[in-house]
Amino acid sequence: MFRLRRTEANVANGPSARLALRGGIAAKPSRLVLLAAVSALPACAPNPLVQGTALSSYESMTPSDGLVTKSRISVNKPEVLAARTVRIAPTTFSPAIAPKLTPQQRELIANSVNRALCVSLSDRLKVVPPDEAADLTVKAAVTQATETDEVAAGISAVAAIGTSFIDTGVPVPTPRIPLGLGNLSMEAEAVDPSGRQQASMLWARGANAFFSSPRASKASDAYELADAFGEDFGTLLVKGQSPFGDAGFDLPSWQKVNSAMGLPPKYAACERYGLYPGLVGVVGGQLGLPPEWTDSGAKRAGP
Repeated sequence: MFRLRRTEANVANGPSARLALRGGIAAKPSRLVLLAAVSALPACAPNPLVQGTALSSYESMTPSDGLVTKSRISVNKPEVLAARTVRIAPTTFSPAIAPKLTPQQRELIANSVNRALCVSLSDRLKVVPPDEAADLTVKAAVTQATETDEVAAGISAVAAIGTSFIDTGVPVPTPRIPLGLGNLSMEAEAVDPSGRQQASMLWARGANAFFSSPRASKASDAYELADAFGEDFGTLLVKGQSPFGDAGFDLPSWQKVNSAMGLPPKYAACERYGLYPGLVGVVGGQLGLPPEWTDSGAKRAGP
């Protein structure tokens, strides 16, 4: 789902600052005890940048890290910005990469990548069906994924609900227990009609105890991170430059807002990835429900 695009360099540092951003309410003593306990543990999951074998070339990539994201990118800016149409190949996710995930969960994560790509690319490019000719073809693959500890995530979700009204009488965000956090590593490229690579990205990010939603599912963190990757690679192709270099905030386009609300996407080609869960997804995330319960996934073909 779209987010107010914030340069990672501008993310507040330190647990107290992050909690202030989320809640804006002074911590009570009981919350300070919880914060102290959480601060003693790593706040982010490791995010190894894993190179796969799906891209046509890895030679011209250069580091372009954000505060919480590792990445290597290459982009032929003039050729990318000259493109007007794009098609998206199905994201691949081998069962060997995360064997504890079910086929349904892997499919949901891969679809989250494709849906985010489609919506992000729609800001500048016309997205056409995979079987139509286009100026660029996008291919993405999962190269590494660590499953979420669903028990720890479930406890975090219950704790967040249970402590939201303690001491203040109003909802107050609670940091997630930083145990069993998931991570995701991806690679993607955009090729022209002749098969020449015009842009590529290796990308890795781990879940964060302060900003990642705790949901009782092994797939939950990878699912959320898949959406973030799709937005980042889409931004690379929309702007022709690293998504981690700009300062300040980018307001989302209206088509992104509409998609995030669960409304039909800008282009019919994006309908194959299904609608964002909208308000149902937001509420489900707050309650710690598995994304498998709130996201219907890709649109099923008719009989």
